[in-house]
Amino acid sequence: MKKNKNTEQVEEQEVNTPQDDNMAEQSAQPSDNVAVEPTPEEQIAAWKDKYLRLQAEFDNFRKRTIKEKMELVERGCEGAWKSILPIIDDMERAIAASKKSDDIEALRQGEELVMKKFESVLQSAKITPIDCIDKPFNEEEQEAVARFAAGDEKRGLVIDCVQRGYKLGEHVLRFAKVVVGE
Repeated sequence: MKKNKNTEQVEEQEVNTPQDDNMAEQSAQPSDNVAVEPTPEEQIAAWKDKYLRLQAEFDNFRKRTIKEKMELVERGCEGAWKSILPIIDDMERAIAASKKSDDIEALRQGEELVMKKFESVLQSAKITPIDCIDKPFNEEEQEAVARFAAGDEKRGLVIDCVQRGYKLGEHVLRFAKVVVGE
């Protein structure tokens, strides 16, 4: 393909137009679209601001967590107490009935029913009594309140339980107070 002089001049004019010179000058000047690197002072201020915001956020988190823990401690036993309230109601009814009735057997049956209800509440809370009579003395679950001469076959065994002990899972809530044979 042949080029004539006119096309070459046009091509040269297109390459060296005054608009191109203006664009070159504008690209040398900072514009709004071009990111300018911040000064070290600005970087320090930005990092300091981020640090202060992070520290304030952590302090708020810590305070909120402490508040939530306190609420859990205060209300943690609420379910257990609510399950005990009906038993208290039953005991009040039993006391009122004992004042009006002379039938001792009926009163005993009422007391046994209330006790069974209470034991089922304890069992649902995973609280179990410590079984200790005729078993070897265990200082991790029992407290010896007396020693009694019981012969060689009962030596070191629990003869009597003065006060029942209870466990929550594997943790002892209350030690059993027992009489140990010598």
